[in-house]
Amino acid sequence: MSDRVFIESLQNIPTFKKKFEIVERKGLGHPDTICDLIMNQISIDLSKLYLKETGIVQHHNMDKALLVAGQSENNFGGGIISKPMKMILGDRATFDVGEKKLPIGDFAIQTAKEWFEKNLRFVNDEHVEYQVEIGVASKELRSIFENPGSFVSNDTSVLVGYAPFTETESIVLDTEQYINSKEFKEMFPESGEDVKVLGFRNSDHVDLTIAMAFVDRFISTETQYFQRKDEMLKEINEFLYKTHSMKITSSMNCLDSKNKGISGLYMTVLGTSADSADSGQVGRGNMASRVISPSRPAGAEATAGKNPVSHIGKIYNALSFKIANEIHHNVSSLEEVFVWMYNVIGKPVNEPQAVVVQPISRKELDNIEKNQINEIVDRNLQTINEFCNELISGKHHVV
Repeated sequence: MSDRVFIESLQNIPTFKKKFEIVERKGLGHPDTICDLIMNQISIDLSKLYLKETGIVQHHNMDKALLVAGQSENNFGGGIISKPMKMILGDRATFDVGEKKLPIGDFAIQTAKEWFEKNLRFVNDEHVEYQVEIGVASKELRSIFENPGSFVSNDTSVLVGYAPFTETESIVLDTEQYINSKEFKEMFPESGEDVKVLGFRNSDHVDLTIAMAFVDRFISTETQYFQRKDEMLKEINEFLYKTHSMKITSSMNCLDSKNKGISGLYMTVLGTSADSADSGQVGRGNMASRVISPSRPAGAEATAGKNPVSHIGKIYNALSFKIANEIHHNVSSLEEVFVWMYNVIGKPVNEPQAVVVQPISRKELDNIEKNQINEIVDRNLQTINEFCNELISGKHHVV
């Protein structure tokens, strides 16, 4: 593969040394993240079903979905849902193999219901309607799977990963993960799962803006709302002080306005803005890095829900980050590295047309370091089937 691996040293300033950096994270209950995670889980479960019933992962792509917001009426002490959310599940799958027919639509709905039950405390079956728009896969794309020993790409695309994570990225991710942790929910049950965190770093200071949907059944008055918000912010700040050294200033629910009652507060019935205010869509949320970093290069593919053995939009999106992390860990002179992976539809997944490695180094790379990079890339391509199996098992976070 060495003739397809290209190393281009960059003279750029690494991201963590730049004066400004912006990072965003859409949390577990954000409508976009809900779509990403549900469709990715459907792909994982469907892949396991195909393996069980047919011996191989069949053609499917579950990377199209729309969560249409419902209607709710908020009230102190608990509001009502007047119109349920609607989850539209889409794209393509293999419905039959030989004489065997598979109930793909029912299977997808069941996976979605189980995801809501497991991840959003206050969303029940009656709160979501489902519309299945999963069509039959094309014969040409299904033909890719006739030779399971050597999968070829079912798309033409370029994906990119990077390493290392900056402290700003860690702060943003850690904040959302802490707010949606079991520990935090036990302290603050009124904190909904719909959380968005945006960090703006100016030199060594991070301005952190948090949006969090409150669950109205736990709030009796406007005064209690603001009191609990202050207590949450204090707890979050203490957590960040213990876990990060950078100076951080945080604020929450900046549209809130006192003396306006319910209309001046960010309140929901179910802990997600999808119960009334905001719809969601696959691909509008977090990248394969699990955050959104405009300062970094990014591929154009939504990772969630794509086929884990043939769609490079998923495989390379995740693998490029794995390769970048291994390169950064093993080549000591590197401050930052980007890994681009490019392939063409119909070409073997394990033989990309090009892997472009762009290191930012404290010195010019020597031949030993270049060989290290080549070896890391080659090793990952040689074991790509194992990596795809890890994607099927759900081992790697993709949003």
